[in-house]
Amino acid sequence: MAKTFKQNQEAFLISELAAQLDMSPHTIRFYEEKGLISPGRTPGNQRIYTAKDRARLKLILRGKRFGFSLDEIAEMIGMADTGINEVCQIDKSLAYGTEKLMEIRKRKEELVLLEKDLMSLRDNLLKRRKELQKNKAGI
Repeated sequence: MAKTFKQNQEAFLISELAAQLDMSPHTIRFYEEKGLISPGRTPGNQRIYTAKDRARLKLILRGKRFGFSLDEIAEMIGMADTGINEVCQIDKSLAYGTEKLMEIRKRKEELVLLEKDLMSLRDNLLKRRKELQKNKAGI
């Protein structure tokens, strides 16, 4: 259930927030449906977002940029309508971060091997082309 907006809070309409964060209003509503943010409502039932909602959206965007899933992000920042123990939040973030670092290191190793294979293939192809050109010229 959405919270009621308090008049003394800094407030943003969905279009303002979307423009500030370079995202679509649809995406913001999607994150609300997933329980990651919980905007207040005006007396006319219009969504109204606070600085806290904006900060949570920034965390979500950062998590997506780092390659985390929405489920992982939800565990790290907590659901919007529940409080989260900060130590627990840090522990989950560290665990997911460590896992992501291991994935990145593995991908880096695979990319290094792929680069070596491609360089070897390139060298072999250049060598073969040179042989063919030499044979064609009758040398």
